[in-house]
Amino acid sequence: MNLADWFPDEDHRFYMRFELGNLADYFKPTESHDKIVAERRRWFVTNPAAYAALLPEGVPLLDEAITLAQGLQILPAESDGLLAKAKSPWEKCLALGELWEPDFVLLKPEADETFRVVAGCVCFPSSWSLPEKIGHPMEFVHGVVPGLHAVLGKQINSMLGKMKPGIAWQRMNWSLSASPELNQHPERVLPQFASTTPPAEIYLRLEDQTLVKLPETQGVLFGIRILVHPLIEVKKDPDVARGLARALKTMAEPVAAYKKLSACRATAVQFLDRVLPL
Repeated sequence: MNLADWFPDEDHRFYMRFELGNLADYFKPTESHDKIVAERRRWFVTNPAAYAALLPEGVPLLDEAITLAQGLQILPAESDGLLAKAKSPWEKCLALGELWEPDFVLLKPEADETFRVVAGCVCFPSSWSLPEKIGHPMEFVHGVVPGLHAVLGKQINSMLGKMKPGIAWQRMNWSLSASPELNQHPERVLPQFASTTPPAEIYLRLEDQTLVKLPETQGVLFGIRILVHPLIEVKKDPDVARGLARALKTMAEPVAAYKKLSACRATAVQFLDRVLPL
């Protein structure tokens, strides 16, 4: 993923931008696999109901997602043993959540051409809770973001409905955070921005997202991989710094408030706009 491609030098807006992705590359283990999976397991042990959810109608989608993962060989070596030990759909859901580095959500198509959240494991949420979204359609999920559903709601459902099975589509979402923690569940007490927060304590938080249609259920597997970059590192790429600064400058205040950026964006913009010495 080339960050500069996702931060063009243009005003902030909501847009439907997807690129063809590679499902095997997206889910394959990285060099940080053991560390990430260990943290995922820790959160499941601490409070599984806060990080996973499964409705009865989500079971067929879960089974199909596992079959797809096995067929594409996008599960780590220990997967056979962990999945074999699972005695219930709930345990299968947790097992899959422990095996993959990215979070995942399963969306079920409805008769009215909307998609509803029916299962998932989200250990690294960006200030949201999966149990609060379970059973709800996408317009409810996106409804908390000021202006998003009005601009893209119909396009999102249309895009999900028209996807061809097996073809992965990738997009990116971003925000800034005062903490490098992967797990930013709203119940956790993590640092928040203040007007005095220095650039060294500001992080660019990326959601590298992928979507793929499941052929049998026509449901959608939605993956979310969190990437965190210190702002001082982002500054080193002039194209990314320029695009991010412009997006922050032109972001509508209700959106900035929702993202909890109001207190820090002036500092971030000033830092990103500053010319580095040669």
